[in-house]
Amino acid sequence: MKVIVIAGTHSGVGKTSLSIGLMHSLRRKGLIVQPFKVGPDFLDPMHHAAATGRPSINLDGWMLTRDQVLDTFHRHTQDADIAVIEGVMGLYDSRDGISEDGSTAQVAKWLGAPVVLVVDCWAMARSVAAMVKGYAEFDPDVQLKGLLLNKVGGAAHGRWLKQAIGAQQSRSSQAVKQPAGADAKACSTVLGCVPKNDNVSVPERYLGLTMPHEQQSLQQQQAGHDQQQQQQQGQQQQQQQSYLSKLSDHVSQH
Repeated sequence: MKVIVIAGTHSGVGKTSLSIGLMHSLRRKGLIVQPFKVGPDFLDPMHHAAATGRPSINLDGWMLTRDQVLDTFHRHTQDADIAVIEGVMGLYDSRDGISEDGSTAQVAKWLGAPVVLVVDCWAMARSVAAMVKGYAEFDPDVQLKGLLLNKVGGAAHGRWLKQAIGAQQSRSSQAVKQPAGADAKACSTVLGCVPKNDNVSVPERYLGLTMPHEQQSLQQQQAGHDQQQQQQQGQQQQQQQSYLSKLSDHVSQH
């Protein structure tokens, strides 16, 4: 059974949008997708469930032991084709500034799962290479296997980002000594350049992301519609599917 961890450099980079887009795309291909969320979050799993048709399960390395996390993971993936795990905050963010307790990196290492890092590139070009290098070398036991460059401004921007990352890989390969366990080629693999598109973003508020059934209402407000209507359950489900389809298409295309 395959598993992939979608992590971010920090909160707000778009890992939830890309995670649910990937989940829904895999589901449309006929795969049984089991979603997971690192940490105690309850809002992101609601989006996961809407995208996959299955309850999303929390994997929390701070409240649970390693064995409990592994047992939870294996119990809920027995009938699945692939597991997609969305991380929490930044890849290495934990309960404090020293340990890795509760972090996405910790759970990924416990599961031996490959990690795809989401990078918000909206206000950045060549600097992306420095950021990726830091994340790749910070903990060589983390299997950082690829990059999703999010909020890319266009074809030229995407080309510059890839050039910067590729150039850094070349410099690293010529270095006298690589960090133990570091895989420069894997860390520089750009899996996709996803353009900025406010129409498929998941809005946030003080507590976190909005709930799936609220997407249509928020989109109407953004378009200048001030009407507030009570949505029926059937309409909410239809709106969720429409939104998920748009997001899935957007992720698949890039």
